[in-house]
Amino acid sequence: MIARLAILLAALVLDRLIGDPPWLWRRLPHPVTVIGQAIDSLDRRLNREAFTGETRRRSGFFALGLLLLGALILGGFVSALADALGLLGMIGEAAIVAVFLAHKSLVDHVRAVGTALRDGGLAEGRRAVAMIVGRDPEQLDRPAVIRAAIESLAENASDGVVAPAFWYLIFGLPGLLAYKVVNTADSMIGHMDARYRDFGFASAKLDDLMNVIPARATAGLFALAARLGGLLPGGGRRPAVPAPSVRAIMATTRRDARLHRSPNAGWPETAMAAALGLALGGPRRYRDLIVDAPMLNADGRRSASLEDLANAIRLFDRAMGIMLAVVVVALLAGLPV
Repeated sequence: MIARLAILLAALVLDRLIGDPPWLWRRLPHPVTVIGQAIDSLDRRLNREAFTGETRRRSGFFALGLLLLGALILGGFVSALADALGLLGMIGEAAIVAVFLAHKSLVDHVRAVGTALRDGGLAEGRRAVAMIVGRDPEQLDRPAVIRAAIESLAENASDGVVAPAFWYLIFGLPGLLAYKVVNTADSMIGHMDARYRDFGFASAKLDDLMNVIPARATAGLFALAARLGGLLPGGGRRPAVPAPSVRAIMATTRRDARLHRSPNAGWPETAMAAALGLALGGPRRYRDLIVDAPMLNADGRRSASLEDLANAIRLFDRAMGIMLAVVVVALLAGLPV
């Protein structure tokens, strides 16, 4: 466990500082892309229109089982190889873990929304936010574009950083790869439309299960980060105000998280909303589907500004810094004196 903590610490630092270097993935396929290609191949072969719903559901369980088996075998092999290589293997494993974390890339994408709004106006902001959300950006005004970016930041803090780190810490590389397989499958086939309602059932349910602890941990990290930050800048002419207490943020989160259609995404999104004094969520359009979702922290402001976006990024960075500090403390506590 000590070695795994050290590797996770190195991976978190690598991801925070370097992220996903574009020059590397222009030359090599990203592992998540490879996972996506495998899911797409199984989808085309096992999820045919001629199949009944029951057959599609069985096929979905079979497809997920194949993907998980491959992830566990590959993860176990690479982990054993890294163990055999000693220090060099630990360095290599840290680099692999960093590839599956998304701190810097997430910040870069969310910050790009603010830059696009500031420099290019609403049309450019809509194009930038379309890169990180699935909803129809053409229906979003300027505050809604900002809220959408903040919601994506909050949800992906769990899916992209906390959950991969959690499953790596618990089960090593096999656990990390298994989580990324399930999470990627959920994003691709875990939908409630006619094509995927049955075939994606297993992926969606297992993704819900695997994110229960990380989503709630992320909400707690946001609450701590808000309180440790002291005052929240007010934006425009509004004066800065004291950040809500951890207890107040978590009370709002426990109250409103269940309103989200996802059993997990509502936790980090509501905690982020309460920490920033914003109302997030609400009705949205996904192509031809209109989702009449309730607001999270409905008493908060809806007129989100670029300063709110900057505050959200700062809150995220601080929360992930707290997680990093926890790993450091756990590592030091486990080291022999």
